Amino acid sequence: MKVKIVNTSHHPLPQYQTPLSAGMDVRANLTGPVMLQPMERKLIPTGLFIALPQGYEAQMRPRSGLALKHGITLLNTPGTIDADYRGEIGVILINLSDKPFVINDGERICQMVVASHSRIEWQPEEVLDETERGAGGFGHTGK
Repeated sequence: MKVKIVNTSHHPLPQYQTPLSAGMDVRANLTGPVMLQPMERKLIPTGLFIALPQGYEAQMRPRSGLALKHGITLLNTPGTIDADYRGEIGVILINLSDKPFVINDGERICQMVVASHSRIEWQPEEVLDETERGAGGFGHTGK
């Protein structure tokens, strides 16, 4: 599938790192380093604008290496880019560690996964059909 993209940064387009990768690495587009203090969040620009086809979304997800090594993740994960959004893609990063972290221009800050989705139409009912699980919620199958 081909997707139209405008790249106003001076970095390469998002790309898959291996042949079987689901996510493409997305880079920060900064004029200078950005410091993220512990428990601080900031919107990081990417310089990317996309036009997804109807029925698709782009999900912005954390990079596991940043999360494990530095406690850096996305605050609203996964962030959703809708097919009708045409503004710049921004990434809300948060530092969950106890140490400051510097984000540099061109740093790979998240992954983008493009996925299809369905739209539903609600069908109001008075009662739902029974299932084996029923109303069992969080941890109901645990010991």
